[in-house]
Amino acid sequence: MSVIDEVLAANEAYARTHELRRLTPRPERKLAVLTCMDTRLQIVTLGLKGADAHIIRNAGGIVTDDSLRSLLISHYLLGTEEFMVINHTDCGLMLTTDDDLRKRIQNQAGTAAIAPAFFYAFRDVQENVRQQLQKLRTHPWIPKKVTVRGFVYDVASGRLSEVQPN
Repeated sequence: MSVIDEVLAANEAYARTHELRRLTPRPERKLAVLTCMDTRLQIVTLGLKGADAHIIRNAGGIVTDDSLRSLLISHYLLGTEEFMVINHTDCGLMLTTDDDLRKRIQNQAGTAAIAPAFFYAFRDVQENVRQQLQKLRTHPWIPKKVTVRGFVYDVASGRLSEVQPN
């Protein structure tokens, strides 16, 4: 049985006792979190429940066109008032470059491709958070009243540290 088959079986068991809760798509805490897809960072590490915040994940916790789209929808349609960007120590994107990763994938896949254009590899996690914050704080569609803050999650200690601007 594949892992997907196991997930489907678990979902079937869950669905037998599922009761429609009175949740809405609007996060109760009016918070949107953009973070890495790394398995070591879970909402429980942030003290959040599932209905508290929108959690937007991608490799590196990068403000891409798609994550920006999600944050704008989160704010304008669903009422979030704070954006939290979280990167973490020991990120795989710190161990490569865009060129090296593209070559590695092309060699294993046996072909080139035009997308994705960028993988957003980086060396300095704090500087990467600063860059993501800059993208958000300077975007004309993100109102100044929206709180935008950035953090690094230390996978060894479990602690968040706020990243200060230069």
